[in-house]
Amino acid sequence: MDWIEEIRKDFPVLGQKINGKPNTFLDSGASAQKPLCVINKMMDVYTKEYSNVHRGSYLLSEEITSAYEESRRIVQKFINAESEKEIVFTRNATESINLVAATWGRKFLTKMDEVLISEAEHHANLVPWQMLRDEIGFVLKIFKINDDGSFNWDDFQQNLNGNTKLVSVTGMSNVLGTIFPLKEIIAAAHKVGAKVLVDGCQYVVHQKTDVKDLDCDFFAFSGHKTYGPTGIGVLYGKEKILEAMPPYQFGGDMVNVVTYQSTTFDEPPARFEAGTPAIVQAIGLGEALKYMTNIGMDKITSHENELVDYMHQRLQEVEGVTEVGTAPHKGGVFSIDLKGVHPQDLAFILDKEGIAVRVGHHCAAPLVRRMGYESLARASFGLYTNHEDIDRFIAALQKAKTFF
Repeated sequence: MDWIEEIRKDFPVLGQKINGKPNTFLDSGASAQKPLCVINKMMDVYTKEYSNVHRGSYLLSEEITSAYEESRRIVQKFINAESEKEIVFTRNATESINLVAATWGRKFLTKMDEVLISEAEHHANLVPWQMLRDEIGFVLKIFKINDDGSFNWDDFQQNLNGNTKLVSVTGMSNVLGTIFPLKEIIAAAHKVGAKVLVDGCQYVVHQKTDVKDLDCDFFAFSGHKTYGPTGIGVLYGKEKILEAMPPYQFGGDMVNVVTYQSTTFDEPPARFEAGTPAIVQAIGLGEALKYMTNIGMDKITSHENELVDYMHQRLQEVEGVTEVGTAPHKGGVFSIDLKGVHPQDLAFILDKEGIAVRVGHHCAAPLVRRMGYESLARASFGLYTNHEDIDRFIAALQKAKTFF
């Protein structure tokens, strides 16, 4: 597609050679590359516009405060939140989930309650609930996925009941690529009175996201996966829920009245953004989301869906390859096992061919073991991925077989 070749020019790193070969970057699921508009915007802020936000009574501070808050509005529009007050800036999705556990969870969960998650969760959506379970004593239930990695509706419903106070699930698995039926999950959870948190790290990059239509209570994602910088993440929460939550951290810029005896706290989202925030990173995130919006999420999704079909087809040509996670509705994440080749050895061979993939348990060790493995190689797409990337990947897999 001609437009993809034009898009690739926006990402300088893709034009570099890796070990003398074209840079075939298939690790966007871990962290996406950055377009020039994001890089240049952040450089401009650092070199021409930098100051602290919310504090200064001078022009630079006023202007950067406006830019910082404009990024919050860009996030709001990107996920179609009702208000910018529902957008909390964090370091990443991991911190967003930990924030919900540490504030909403500690306040509203009791030992009589249940939290329900899936077998497909990233450690960031498993470990915080384990730690909070050990502290409070509630029941942490884990519903099964099917052997092909698809959502298991029957087991979800069997585990969902009147004691369930929170359902916390991925929108799209970072190992299997499975896209969960979020709207149906959320509606079912709300019927029993449960709140729903969505780990949207992979989902928001590949699918048009409308939190009002989904009706989720919380939605978390990271800036670095949406073609923005590291060090910035987002927690969406319904305004009334955020208002009922205590602060996550304490310090400057989240307080209302402070005396030596007591303190009152600001309204959300400031209540959850103690200290100097990641100012330039937040502005960079806003620029990245504008970039995606200008391309069009429907266009991005259509392109990636076509690549998913192409990858399925090409993998069938490689003898000895097992594709782990073949759900009918999946995004551009492919975890594979090549018979007789350890994933780490495979990654080494692929790197020599200029191909970047991720190997290991992908911060989802229980899921990888549930699928029958200890380690997998994972290729993941970005909006800049093209057919040639997949062709080089397939050719390298064929080459790797000759070494073993």
